[in-house]
Amino acid sequence: MAETATPAETAHVNRVRGARRSPAQHLADAFTSGSVPGTVTLTEIPYQTMVGVRVHPASDAGTRVASVTGGLPATCGEVTGAGSVNALWLGPTEFLVVAPEEAHDSLGGSLVSDLTSALGNDAGQVVDLSANRTTFELSGSHARAVLEKTCALDLHPRVFRAGTAVSTELAHIPVMLWKTSEESYRIFPRASFADFLGRWLLDAMREYASPEVP
Repeated sequence: MAETATPAETAHVNRVRGARRSPAQHLADAFTSGSVPGTVTLTEIPYQTMVGVRVHPASDAGTRVASVTGGLPATCGEVTGAGSVNALWLGPTEFLVVAPEEAHDSLGGSLVSDLTSALGNDAGQVVDLSANRTTFELSGSHARAVLEKTCALDLHPRVFRAGTAVSTELAHIPVMLWKTSEESYRIFPRASFADFLGRWLLDAMREYASPEVP
């Protein structure tokens, strides 16, 4: 939030934050107890700002939108952006922009309005999807093994490189899967599937809580 925020604006932001419940908040303790530090851990990163954008990247509007997001992906799997704002490829003219919660206009940010202004009256669409999905972070040396129990994609590092994101299914749930580093993945399920997928991932992680049988 801007340093010049008034007390009333700060109070409003605090009321917004206090009224929210994340889709997997009730699983927070289970995520902690089910994680195996150093092997595989599961956490929810709630309330990220997410904006769906439809625009032709080669158009003037696409250039303006790219100036807000730090670029637009040109191919399947590509993720663009610098710093905390990233754009994930959903299609040739469709993208998911992801940023921390503070970027949302209701919390003192301006990402949604900036993207809307960048599109202007040109062809396309800017839709606030922040409440549509939540974010799970699965990380650790066995994170890929957990995902490979259900994901039909080839997740080997030769194919699925760090810094790429794809649409896929986990436990028959449609998700965006973003490999943020060699041992860390961000998973974006729709809010209504967060409970099911969270519990499924916990069950898939369970074997790593026991010592390996020699």
